[in-house]
Amino acid sequence: MRLRIFTEPQQGADYDDILAVAQATEKLGFDAFFRSDHYLAMGDQVSGLPGPTDAWTTLAGLARETSRIRLGTLVSSVTYRPPGILAIQVAQVDQMSGGRVELGLGTGWFEREHLAYGIPFPAKRFGMLEEQLEIVTGLWGTPVGETYSFAGEHYTLVDSPALPKPVQARMPVIVGGGGAKRTPAMAARFATEFNLPFPEFADVPGKFAGVRAACEAIGRDPRELVYSTALIAVAGRDEVEFTRRAAAVGREPAELREHGLTGTASELVDRLGMLAADGVECAYLQIMDLSDLDHLDFIAREVMPQLD
Repeated sequence: MRLRIFTEPQQGADYDDILAVAQATEKLGFDAFFRSDHYLAMGDQVSGLPGPTDAWTTLAGLARETSRIRLGTLVSSVTYRPPGILAIQVAQVDQMSGGRVELGLGTGWFEREHLAYGIPFPAKRFGMLEEQLEIVTGLWGTPVGETYSFAGEHYTLVDSPALPKPVQARMPVIVGGGGAKRTPAMAARFATEFNLPFPEFADVPGKFAGVRAACEAIGRDPRELVYSTALIAVAGRDEVEFTRRAAAVGREPAELREHGLTGTASELVDRLGMLAADGVECAYLQIMDLSDLDHLDFIAREVMPQLD
């Protein structure tokens, strides 16, 4: 199973903080560095200082300051960027990284950040997501020298040159969520990866089965998709260290054990093994304390070597 580091910089991090985690991610052998795409801290006790960082601006910088790890968002909101601009940004960062970028795209959900920064927040956004997925993949897939047009309910593109192109022949696109119908259908049509964010463990096999069924319904081989999950990760060499790290992110040890990849190294290995048996091929470890690089080192030394 591949392990990826997933961060939430809106909770309080500047570019140098993010860079340190990304470079540790690469040095320690993790597969990828991903970040959320938010502009406002969450939680009444979180100040968010020094303020938000833009996801794709950050990833552009990291593209030039790393050399191996994959880079991406989990997930960008359709409310932030028109699809044509998003396609250009992602293709450019892919070029800057030498072909290491992945796009996670979703509807967006955090209304307060939209109010805080003057970003429109339509009540109905699934149609926007479907059209954005069709547009960005359509722009990237248009042969050089040809143009791309699209007329939908939310977006219209007329004779776009569909440039620039990503380095990767097929840009990895991640679609995720727990919905029973529309999300699996969009993943089947547009995605290279389906991500199940913060699920109840018992729900994982059924959610993946729904995506496989959606693929089969349109004649796509379900094995073409990567099946992943995102879970909070808090680990320690013993109960004392685990409890200290849980307190540092404001969570209770018992609750973390119920919902995350948490506890001692052996507990993480066991849980990852169970997830692998349920079909998880890639796990995004949500790391909330970006100042604790020893935490990443512990997982890399004590957990990763025990995974198949």
